[in-house]
Amino acid sequence: MSVPLSILDLVPISEGSTARDAIAASMNSARLADQLGYHRLWFAEHHNTPNLAASATALLISQAATVTERIRVGAGGVMLPNHAPLMVAEQYGTLANIHGDRIDLGLGRAPGTDMMTARALSRSSAEPQDFARNIYDLQGWFSDTGTAHSMPIVSAVSAGTRVPIWVLGSTVNGAAIAAQLGLPFAVASHFAPDQLDAALRTYREMFSTEAPTAQIDRPRVMAGINVMVADTDEEARRQFTVVEQMFLDLKHNLRRKIQPPVDPDTLAAQGGGNEPMLRIKAVGSPPTVKAQLDEFVARTGADELSTVTYAHDPAVRDRSLELLAKAWF
Repeated sequence: MSVPLSILDLVPISEGSTARDAIAASMNSARLADQLGYHRLWFAEHHNTPNLAASATALLISQAATVTERIRVGAGGVMLPNHAPLMVAEQYGTLANIHGDRIDLGLGRAPGTDMMTARALSRSSAEPQDFARNIYDLQGWFSDTGTAHSMPIVSAVSAGTRVPIWVLGSTVNGAAIAAQLGLPFAVASHFAPDQLDAALRTYREMFSTEAPTAQIDRPRVMAGINVMVADTDEEARRQFTVVEQMFLDLKHNLRRKIQPPVDPDTLAAQGGGNEPMLRIKAVGSPPTVKAQLDEFVARTGADELSTVTYAHDPAVRDRSLELLAKAWF
């Protein structure tokens, strides 16, 4: 049986469009994903990026939950050191009270931006023990008492909501934190594949149900993978140059919006394509992508896949979602 298929959305802003356009397109895609049977939709926090509008994740989640009926909606994730943990508890408790048991909270330690912007945002420590302690307090604010475990502070709006928490990571360090806390692990293999196998091994070997934070009785992994599905392998390969250009821009410090697709050979002549950070991917026609996803699940033993799809034209992304759903579900 196929594992659940989910979506990670960074709300890309295409060349010639605005953040308003990007948010509207993401909400249209959320409605479609809900109808097609995707399991969950997460938004990833980023800052100081001209091509991404996923900064205020709680607001995006609330709007996506409003325009959908079934799909789980959450953060993939909130970069906890950028925020006061109490504020996160209050925001996500509020979301759970408004939208019911459809809200997820994925937490990461990375800044989601450059270090200068991180300093402007920083509210709490990214050190592993501080990060774990903040998760412990968050669970207290989500508990029936609504009280932090380490201090007598009550959050009435999050009390009893028991918002599920995931730990995000791309290395063995993140995997170890998730394992020691007894929490599900979302591995960012879609852009950080180098430690994937070691991280999964660490998570499963170290997983413990003894921690007071434990909320599952066995390891649970959601693995990220870049996906582009089109009617033909050739068209999918051409559309995938959109994200390849994005990563080439990062290398050259070009601050552009999402660019239209180009011929793969042209991109290769410019030094793009075959980006090692994007090697975890499924690109092609529906049968091609289905086979690639099956192979990735077999390799990782993932319990769920988080698909990441960039397109200059939102209609191309939606078409990819439709073709994948028809092939997978």
